[in-house]
Amino acid sequence: MLYYLFEYLNKTYNPPGFDLFRFITFRSAMAAITALIISFWLGPKIIGYLQKHQIGEAKKADGPKNHWSKAGTPTMGGIIIILSGVVPAVLWGDILNVYMWLILLGTLWLFGVGFLDDYLKVIKKLPNGLIARYKLLGQVGIGLIVGVTIYLSGDFSGYNTMTTMPFLKNVNLDLGILYIPAVIFIVTATSNAVNLTDGLDGLAIGLITIVMLALAVLCYVSGNAIYSKYLNIMYLPGSGELTIYVAALAGAGLGFLWYNSYPAQVFMGDTGSLALGGAFGIMAVLIKKELFIPILGAVFFIETLSVIIQRLYFKYTKKKYGEGRRVFKMAPIHHHFEQLGWPEPKIVTRFYIVGIIFAIITLVSFKIR
Repeated sequence: MLYYLFEYLNKTYNPPGFDLFRFITFRSAMAAITALIISFWLGPKIIGYLQKHQIGEAKKADGPKNHWSKAGTPTMGGIIIILSGVVPAVLWGDILNVYMWLILLGTLWLFGVGFLDDYLKVIKKLPNGLIARYKLLGQVGIGLIVGVTIYLSGDFSGYNTMTTMPFLKNVNLDLGILYIPAVIFIVTATSNAVNLTDGLDGLAIGLITIVMLALAVLCYVSGNAIYSKYLNIMYLPGSGELTIYVAALAGAGLGFLWYNSYPAQVFMGDTGSLALGGAFGIMAVLIKKELFIPILGAVFFIETLSVIIQRLYFKYTKKKYGEGRRVFKMAPIHHHFEQLGWPEPKIVTRFYIVGIIFAIITLVSFKIR
């Protein structure tokens, strides 16, 4: 909205310096700073409200015993992240841009699903929260909307069903009729992957912020005719506006990390993890970098894989030997390292390092093809 106001003032009165507001880089920086300020201002207020109304994390009997002391820590802190991220994006971005309203819709939709799940668990005291099939329905629903919109919309004409192949030059894959199911799978998978990773103080929010910073670069070059031609990647007119959205989420993520770092004052809950994971997936879909998700989000991918391996192996050994056996001491894999005796902050820091390495590999892959 500020974007339109400053555009109007610039065109009408042409005051000195107002040309700056046309530039995506400037508006992205302003969105990130605004998000950071809002999260610092909003954080203590929301944490205080959650504490006052005893909206806290329940004790997880099947989790690590050293986490039992965390019971009662305020949860649903995703409200801080989403408000701090979405408001600056709306203020500084062009909300009539199709990329912007798709990512806004996707984030808010999954925020609603996560909020309902947390509400039922924490406030209504339903042990399982939102029934799994309804949660899945919510994830599939938004994946379907995004997939169908891109498939049919003229705004994506020429590359509706295309995706970029990692590490290969001038090779794009056309998914054809499989495109919509692929988008549904991606949005569902990424939202669940971030949700699974949210098990240690600061882990999920730090990693998703790293991913967002890398996505900011990809969004910017994808929407820039000169840079996309230089890097030989798909030019997507209008997608540069997503840089502002990603920058706002990154700023909100850093602001939330201030309160979520060890020992956490608040957890994001499903309210935050489903929305952020979904935003990651939708963003990758919008800029046609779907196949880069396992690289850019490598830690999320590994965490999810560890859960799948653990469950499949347990079922297999139970059927074969009569007792279930495990590959990891506990899954997701961050709990495995806890059981090995690694301190929580050390696991989080090392996972950040791995996340940064894979973010760099993702960015460099466009140059070394």
